[in-house]
Amino acid sequence: MTYRIIEKNNVKYLSFDAFEKLGFIKHGFSTRVGGVSTETYHSMNLGRKTADDPLNVIENTKRFCEATGININRVVTTDQVHEDSIRIVTDADIKDRFSLISDIKKIDGLITKQAGIPLMSFYADCVPLFFVDTKEKVVGLAHAGWRGTVLKIGKKTIAKMIETYNTKPENVIVIIGPSIGKCCYEVSHEVIERFNINFTDTSNFVVSKDKGKYMLDLWMANRLALKEIGVLNRNIITSNICTGCNLQLFYSHRKEGKYTGRMASIIELV
Repeated sequence: MTYRIIEKNNVKYLSFDAFEKLGFIKHGFSTRVGGVSTETYHSMNLGRKTADDPLNVIENTKRFCEATGININRVVTTDQVHEDSIRIVTDADIKDRFSLISDIKKIDGLITKQAGIPLMSFYADCVPLFFVDTKEKVVGLAHAGWRGTVLKIGKKTIAKMIETYNTKPENVIVIIGPSIGKCCYEVSHEVIERFNINFTDTSNFVVSKDKGKYMLDLWMANRLALKEIGVLNRNIITSNICTGCNLQLFYSHRKEGKYTGRMASIIELV
């Protein structure tokens, strides 16, 4: 197994073995179990842009942070927009109190070298990418839906780490978290055409169906983009958990529609 499901105070979240061994980070990926939301958002909805009661979302976020041992009032988030911009996070980005509204706009990737700054991003089928530079001690998160994957946001996150912190790609561990799998992710010809522009060979992650439909493997596409910049294949760890196939643990926009909740990734240097 590449992960464990940990339960604390009824909150279930994923912890990844490769990160646990490092000893200098806190991290986790939430499930839909352990919160206070009701109806279609049952129960651990962390989505700030959903129609759920904001007080429920704040309470759920508090519970997730407590389970992972993280101070909610230091959490830094971003207004995700399915693009490829990366931000360096510092103490200046920390507010006195957690808010559902982020001051950081049009950003889908966050990285930091400062201890005590938890980074958080949100998902309901899109691919969560976790980054740890094991030598320079840099951490990061990226939100990679199909648009972010086309734009190779994972590769660009590594590039920003190289530029800012002198990261060497061979020292980076990347975890591809729970997200929609190739078993459940059918897309149109127009989506595949976007991939054909940015990837020289899509045969490893696209399977053609009839009537102009395709099955898309976002996990493999992200892996290939990360390898382009020098991340070692053995250091790219895929959780192999499809959110669409595991609705008892995760929300899925593709399977449940727009009135569903969101999970979150979180990481902090300690």
